[in-house]
Amino acid sequence: MDTPNWVNALPLVNAMLNTLATVLLFYGYWLIRHGNLQAHKRIMLSAFATSIVFLGSYVVYHFALEFYTGKASKSFLGTGAIRAVYLAILISHVILAALVPVLATITIYRGLKADWERHKRIAKITFPIWMYVSVTGVLIYVIAYHWPTAVSQ
Repeated sequence: MDTPNWVNALPLVNAMLNTLATVLLFYGYWLIRHGNLQAHKRIMLSAFATSIVFLGSYVVYHFALEFYTGKASKSFLGTGAIRAVYLAILISHVILAALVPVLATITIYRGLKADWERHKRIAKITFPIWMYVSVTGVLIYVIAYHWPTAVSQ
């Protein structure tokens, strides 16, 4: 069975959502460093919403890919150093990505409750992890889908 175009388009959509999340996270950080609390709040909630949409699209992609191909992911066929780099990034990305929803939810909750000291304390942990996951998500897409011989056909 052929994979529909909408399924094939989802990795790019997911990379675009990760890129948007990265930009929003960076801008939100910049805003709070410049004392703009209300804009920071709006931007960080937008980053969270973007990440939720990403997660939904990501899950749909993998379920649809398995439905149409029998495999839930594409095989990375790169060899040598790029394979080691790809796998290191992928493994760290997956482990940290599992933490982001929990950390982001706690961070946002504390911010919305104006529990500033506890919000700042966890944000110092959440922000770099969330940024790393967003940036490496895009990097994984580029390597997995656009590196020469990266995707099995």
